Order: sequence, then structure tokens, then C-alpha cells
Amino acid sequence: MIGAASLAFGAIVAVVFGTWLFRRVRGGRPADERESFERHREAQAREPPVELGDVHEAGVVDFSRHHTGERHAVCKVEGFVVFVEDVPADLEVADVVRFKLLSFNRGHTSATATYLEIVS
Repeated sequence: MIGAASLAFGAIVAVVFGTWLFRRVRGGRPADERESFERHREAQAREPPVELGDVHEAGVVDFSRHHTGERHAVCKVEGFVVFVEDVPADLEVADVVRFKLLSFNRGHTSATATYLEIVS
């Protein structure tokens, strides 16, 4: 005969597995996370709207910290994310900057650029 502890353990395993299976089939991600994932997949499939060496102007939408601790401005060109390095300390969100593209990330879903100047 099966002991009570074995039955309880089996019931717990069944509930955990059932929950995992339900979430897996249903999608298991919040709507905003699914949207973000879909946008990321679309970005991987399209060609970047910029080329290396191009000079562009764009507004700063945010700032990020590089793994080196350096502050980078986040800009977008036709929805394509560009991380602009060597930005001045007094640069703020919504400032428009001119930058030159230096490189793409591995999947060509974003690029790195160097700051040239603030646009009046």
C-alpha cells in the first residue's frame, strides 16, 4: 500500500507539473512581455535603417549604463535603437544630438555611435 507521504508528494508534483504545462500552453507571459518579445523578433528580422559611418540626429529618449559604468544616451532612428557614447554630463532626455554610427550589436538589432554635438 502507498503511504500518505508518497501520495502527498505525488499530488504536489502533479500540481507543479500541471501548472507548468498550463502556463506553457497558454503562453505564460504577461501581455507587455509578449509584445516586447514580438518587437524584438521583428527587429531581428528587419534590416537596420542605418549604415556604419552615417551621421544622424535624434532625440535622447533615455540613458543607460554600459558594463564599464560609462553613461550612454539612448536614441532611436526609425524605431532602431542607437546607444550614443561619449555624451556630455549635462545632456538630458529630449535633447537632440548628432552622432556617427560606429558598430552594430551581434544581431544587428541596435547600434553604437559616438556623440558629435548637441543640435540647437
